[in-house]
Amino acid sequence: MSGGEDLPKKPTAPKDTFSSETDSSTSPFYLHHSDSPGIVLVTQPLTGDNYPSWNRAMTMALEAKNKLGFVDGTINEPTSNSTLFTIWSRCNSMVLSWILNALSKDIANSVVFMKTACNVWINLKDRFSQFNAPWIFEI
Repeated sequence: MSGGEDLPKKPTAPKDTFSSETDSSTSPFYLHHSDSPGIVLVTQPLTGDNYPSWNRAMTMALEAKNKLGFVDGTINEPTSNSTLFTIWSRCNSMVLSWILNALSKDIANSVVFMKTACNVWINLKDRFSQFNAPWIFEI
């Protein structure tokens, strides 16, 4: 026997959808052990007048964490009887908390009861992207 190649292999149980979606770091449903609701992803909170730079910083941070789909609408909420609903809900709540941590207190209070990260993202865009239109035009 050389190096143990004749040892019997342990049987592996088939992975269920939940496991396979959460175990792969390439999955948008994967949460790293260092991810927590208290993380602050950007250095400057959204105050209203800094929306373009805040949006860019948050987009980069969410993309780096493979969670951009939760705010841009590409990862939709599954039906409540779907096997993915629990994991989607957990990730949505995590992204919601990251967004809330990146907002001024007044803005956070205005969106804290929204159900999905995507709805908050759209609300913030609708409210604050128009505010900077003249500034963007000058650039």
